[in-house]
Amino acid sequence: MVSANKEMAAFCFDTLVAHYNSEDAPPAAFDEGQHPLFVTWKKVVNDGEPRLRGCIGTLEARYLINGFRDYALTSALRDRRFPPIQAKELPYLECTVSILADYEAADHYLDWEVGKHGIIIEFIDPDHNTRRSATYLPEVAAHEGWTKTEAIDSLIRKAGYNGLITESLRKRLQLTRYQSTLFTMSYSEYVSYVKETRGSVWDRLPSPNLEAQEHCRTLQLFDL
Repeated sequence: MVSANKEMAAFCFDTLVAHYNSEDAPPAAFDEGQHPLFVTWKKVVNDGEPRLRGCIGTLEARYLINGFRDYALTSALRDRRFPPIQAKELPYLECTVSILADYEAADHYLDWEVGKHGIIIEFIDPDHNTRRSATYLPEVAAHEGWTKTEAIDSLIRKAGYNGLITESLRKRLQLTRYQSTLFTMSYSEYVSYVKETRGSVWDRLPSPNLEAQEHCRTLQLFDL
């Protein structure tokens, strides 16, 4: 299995910065393959815990290079839960890339481990007779401090169901569990990575230690 790594996270940063510059990102520095994947962006606010700014991916296998290119932008700019990430937020971002594997059909809605498994639920909405589905990555339930049942109930809401959550509904869920590898890179780590591996000119990039300022038009990451 291919594991998530720093080259993948750096490529997602490359893709986002290139978008703001209306340029092409440099070539990916990792091997191609086909896997389900997710890209998560978080933002550090007032030196506190990073807050989610976007998380979108695919549960179907995608070629990794095109997949990370697409979802780096989709999660940053088109996650409907959040406004699009702006260039001035770059110094405060961190990117987590996830590669999913080991899909297994669960015997029941509690047949998974917090911190080990991601979960996908599918069910028929009894109020509207429509099929609903949603997923949480393996780290979500542990980060939130949820029990299995709390995670399941939250995921039912995420799927768009607004009715009464009953034990009968939980037992009717089709649950698939999976595992993942992930890698997280902050913007400052990204800056260091590119300096070390590419020798880029960084004079006009925003410093991760400075207040955000208007710099979208002056980002020059790829002046190699």
